[in-house]
Amino acid sequence: MSEYGLPYRAQPRALLTITRCQPMVARPPRPENLRQWIKFIGKGIAQSFRLMVGVQDYPNYVRHMQVHHPEKTPMTEKEFHRYCLNARFPSEAGKLGKCPC
Repeated sequence: MSEYGLPYRAQPRALLTITRCQPMVARPPRPENLRQWIKFIGKGIAQSFRLMVGVQDYPNYVRHMQVHHPEKTPMTEKEFHRYCLNARFPSEAGKLGKCPC
């Protein structure tokens, strides 16, 4: 028996190396003054309200396309919003209404 009262001896684990994931897109710099903080918070609130009412974030979509799919051309803003509306409120019978954006 081991010193802890267990009938077996635990094998030591190999050393684990933890690597920190780096974001694909650089984060914006931390606001330094009151005006920058107000602008930063205002953008966050505006994005939250847009998402609450179902309006998708077109600049975020364009950024995603540039980072992950640079060979494809992104949709125009009008095409993007039409695509999201059709995905959310389908006009075809039997199609589920979930936005994949």
